[in-house]
Amino acid sequence: MKVTVERAALLKALGHVHRVVERRNTIPILSNVLLRADDGGLRLKATDLDMEVTETIVAEITQPGATTVPAHVIYDIVRKLPDGAQISLEVSGDSTQMVLRSSRSRFTLQALPETDFPDIAAGEMGHAFAVPPGDFKRLIEKTQFAISTEETRYYLNGIYLHAIDGDEGPVLRAVATDGHRLARVEVPAPEGTTGMPGVIVPRKAVAEILKLLEDSGDAIQVELSAAKIRLNFGGVVLTSKLIDGTFPDYQRVIPAGNDKTLIVDRDEFARSVDRVSTISSERGRAVKLSLADGRLTLTVNNPDSGSATEEIEVEYEAAALDIGFNARYLLDIMGQLGGDTAILKLADPGSPTLIQDREGAVALYVLMPMRV
Repeated sequence: MKVTVERAALLKALGHVHRVVERRNTIPILSNVLLRADDGGLRLKATDLDMEVTETIVAEITQPGATTVPAHVIYDIVRKLPDGAQISLEVSGDSTQMVLRSSRSRFTLQALPETDFPDIAAGEMGHAFAVPPGDFKRLIEKTQFAISTEETRYYLNGIYLHAIDGDEGPVLRAVATDGHRLARVEVPAPEGTTGMPGVIVPRKAVAEILKLLEDSGDAIQVELSAAKIRLNFGGVVLTSKLIDGTFPDYQRVIPAGNDKTLIVDRDEFARSVDRVSTISSERGRAVKLSLADGRLTLTVNNPDSGSATEEIEVEYEAAALDIGFNARYLLDIMGQLGGDTAILKLADPGSPTLIQDREGAVALYVLMPMRV
């Protein structure tokens, strides 16, 4: 194999694929990136056996071929080469090494044969549709924070993506929950989503998709089956296994009868919660909200460090109510709201609270209270 490629193109592609590779691997081939040179250009591929990312870039192919080299090592080498450099990659008769040359620099990297490199992308994808990047980013960005990190409930370790009939027509909906809070966001359903299976996209794939969306301007091509999802970002293709589990019936925890409405200035409320929570313990982080006519008092008590209170003016006309929340969770949700105000629909100190930035918003959040 002998290839010449521009540094900028190679660095961008390696940046996309090398992130999949775990730094510590018990299987040596999984530490490597596959480089395949043929008529279509230079194709790069990396995998952790659950997820795979491939990208093809323009290159001058003198001699076709393929090899695999350590992903993080080649990424660091290319990153440190000067802007505008031309890079030559060459594998001669002895396929256990690849030589990388650029100007006066020369690196010899240990290589493993491409025949050992695993392929997870095989399989028939039964559904395909295209989503505008802005819509897909909204689905993921506004729900990602609520994904559970508790490995015992593995079916909550991702975003539940599914199509349903909404009040104003079909929608593509994303839901994430960790049992303490729930995020639900929807966008108009693209053509091709009808009859698609509800799928749980794993946390690591979600994080990678969000990074790839930053570089994508075209519609995202999505293909999926009951076991895998494949996304094409216009040159970069991510394939991931899905979580094999049943997502809980989240509709049951979305309150419908909360009759107390609190309307607050989102930024002012977030700043107040942030200030008083300075006193809270790292373990509990509980903040008490005391509501009366037009007034909200936030209180934090910590036996080890003291107490804090702050009062702000709000729109609230229902019966007086004291309710506690995890301050960090409250701030996370406030950070996802798009409007200037936050609407909290409350019931009682022991029932979940519904949070939106306006009535009927496509993004909806549910937060379980804490005992304070």
